[in-house]
Amino acid sequence: MAQVLEFKLPDLGEGLTEAEIVRWLVEVGDVVAVDQPVVEVETAKALVDVPCPYGGVITARFGEEGTELPVGAPLLTVAVGPTASGAETEGSGNVLVGYGTSEAPARRRRVRPGQTAPSAPREANGSSGTRETADGPVPVISPLVRRLARQNGLDLKEMTGSGPDGLILRADVEYALRAAEAQGRTAEPTATPQAPAPTSAAGTALRIPLKGIRGAVADKLSRSRREIPDATCWVDADATELMRARAAMNASGGPKISLVALLARICTAALARFPELNSTVDMEAREVVQLDHVHLGFAAQTERGLVVPVVRDAHARDAEALTAEFARLTEAARTGSLTPGELTGSTFTLNNYGVFGVDGSTPIINHPEAAMLGVGRIVPKPWVHEGELAVRQVVQLSLTFDHRVCDGGTAGGFLRYVADCVEQPAVLLRTL
Repeated sequence: MAQVLEFKLPDLGEGLTEAEIVRWLVEVGDVVAVDQPVVEVETAKALVDVPCPYGGVITARFGEEGTELPVGAPLLTVAVGPTASGAETEGSGNVLVGYGTSEAPARRRRVRPGQTAPSAPREANGSSGTRETADGPVPVISPLVRRLARQNGLDLKEMTGSGPDGLILRADVEYALRAAEAQGRTAEPTATPQAPAPTSAAGTALRIPLKGIRGAVADKLSRSRREIPDATCWVDADATELMRARAAMNASGGPKISLVALLARICTAALARFPELNSTVDMEAREVVQLDHVHLGFAAQTERGLVVPVVRDAHARDAEALTAEFARLTEAARTGSLTPGELTGSTFTLNNYGVFGVDGSTPIINHPEAAMLGVGRIVPKPWVHEGELAVRQVVQLSLTFDHRVCDGGTAGGFLRYVADCVEQPAVLLRTL
């Protein structure tokens, strides 16, 4: 006789107490293996898959997509035992998000009478949507797009996607919403009723809930603004020699070195000289806590909002190791597979906003850190070099710092050292 076991939303760690169901990966009647991902959830830290510690047949699911559940709430029930179609009967004992005792097997579906097995697997293009039958849901690029349409009363079946094979993208939904507003049509939400939006002659405003990653970022930035008396200083630097040094490194063979890795190496060298900026403030004890390690955060823009992945022990890594870790974390941020541990614990942040085509910025410090280095775009500009006017590769560097941990002299000294390393990379040899 099969035994029915209940699987609850596990302790997600990092102080997280709830998660939102983004997408179910299994249905009632599906056969699952031990540690197979069964649901995709979004926490305040990341979008992650939750593996089930039991093998058997899914008998019930709890919560629709878009539902927020607290830790410990039931997720699903699994029938295990001899009648579970040969499924494993032992639990893995593993209930932590993002970890498993083995690689998750391909999803196995129960074929009901009158049905035929699917002839094609899920999409292989990396999107979160699925290619579904004509009488089923419309294919979309991600569950978040489907939710955006549902909350604003859009019928996806009436839309034509601009993606491959008619895949509906987020831009398609946003365009439809703007078109509806321009035509004076009001979309009635079909999900949980929300507070009425203020109206004007232009129509109804779009209300986007601040929850999940975006909500966590909003809370953190607001806290930073409230608690940290920040100040910003900046300087222009001639990055021509740094660009030449990188080109020489990459021409010598071996793995290519990224520019952000060289900037990170410069940051860690500067923090060794100015440790005040690698610290945090304990207001209860009224102490500045200087840290003896550098966990370097870097800002990454994703479809789900701004995230700050963390390179652990950046001070102990060389340029090649830094390049590899930046690449790994950036790809994980893009796919939404960062773990909570990879998004917390940074002690200093590097913000390369030059990728957005801008020269300067005064960013908000990543609480509870004490400083953030900003790097603008590197562009050819007129520059006085060796007493003559020349065209050089120029970058603007900025340092936003907590004025409680140091004064302008320390902040200026840090930024000047960074600029000197950018202009003369040989300066770094003194600290290698």
